Amino acid sequence: MEHTGPLSGVRVVDLTAMVMGPYCTQIMADMGAEVIKIEPPAGDNTRYISVGPEPGMSGVFVNVNRGKRSVVLDLRTDGDRAVLRELVTGADVFIHSMRAKAVAKLGFGYDDVSALNPSIVYTNCYGYGRRGPDADLTAYDDTIQAECGLLSAQEQLTGEAGYVGTIIADKVAGLTAAYSTMMALFHRERTGEGQEVEVAMFETMASFMLVEHANGAMFDPAAGPAGYPRAVAPNRRPYRTKDGRISALVYNDKQWTAFVDAVKPAWAGEHYATLEQRARSIDTVYAHLGATFLERTTGEWLDLLRALDIPAAPVRSLEELFDNDHLDGVGFFQDVDTEYGTVRFPGPPTWLSRTPGRVAGAAPRLGEHTREVLDELHAAAGARVNGTDA
Repeated sequence: MEHTGPLSGVRVVDLTAMVMGPYCTQIMADMGAEVIKIEPPAGDNTRYISVGPEPGMSGVFVNVNRGKRSVVLDLRTDGDRAVLRELVTGADVFIHSMRAKAVAKLGFGYDDVSALNPSIVYTNCYGYGRRGPDADLTAYDDTIQAECGLLSAQEQLTGEAGYVGTIIADKVAGLTAAYSTMMALFHRERTGEGQEVEVAMFETMASFMLVEHANGAMFDPAAGPAGYPRAVAPNRRPYRTKDGRISALVYNDKQWTAFVDAVKPAWAGEHYATLEQRARSIDTVYAHLGATFLERTTGEWLDLLRALDIPAAPVRSLEELFDNDHLDGVGFFQDVDTEYGTVRFPGPPTWLSRTPGRVAGAAPRLGEHTREVLDELHAAAGARVNGTDA
């Protein structure tokens, strides 16, 4: 497996499962890191949660574990714990998603690992941070969506406290773990110091939600309640047209003036002329726009709004993303031939001019690289002995 990209030469020992941690390490693998995925004998549960080309290779697993090597270790045994200690000795990053007490009981808490490798970046992926009273609670994406205020915001928007249609907490936390680990590696490059990193889903999603929803509640005294009115306005939804739906945002004053001049809706007036005025009555504005968009077809609106440089898009299905002119034009999808067929991976969304990332290879079958990695460890140990004897 060839590793190219800005993280080429970085070795990651990955003791994560499900999506948060594996998504983090997927990004690292795409950017050139060598990621060794440690799995229990039964494998990562994500292997079995959706359809795939063969048992144990679900679509979700194959996507977030691409370009990694799978090593099966039973950490209940002394021998396999010794293998893991040998692996972390030569690693740049150790990342896990076990509870703090569980990983410490196995002998792989930060103090244990840093004693073996003082320069290592050690990343904890938790549901709740260790310093709070909820540290030991089990967490999944759905429960964190509830904890962080997302369901409450959805209720304001739709009238029902519903989940969003993606595992957003897992993925945002995974992204946060990726950039946090990279910052620790950057610090190590400057100073030589390793350190411990902690990323918790609840704290991550609280921060994520409060970017705009902290709003007036941030101030002392409060300037208003928490919540960004535009985001939760009940009439903020895709607009129905004569023949379908469209997403459009007539937002700033330039866009608003262009829209009013072109469409001439009877309800538009000086009381909506500025963004500040519209913001005070945003749900009413959305209701007016909703009635107006019913007057033309989706295609007619797209032609007009794009000519006016007003953001607008059709409401696409997930399947349509796989046949999208723009995504195809930028080379977003990357086809990889694997032993279980050709996989069309959604590639890295970022572009670097000198060290671009890419899908490094297929996702591994369970334990596919155990023997290979063990042989490498034995060879390295032999080289060290020979060097010492010499």
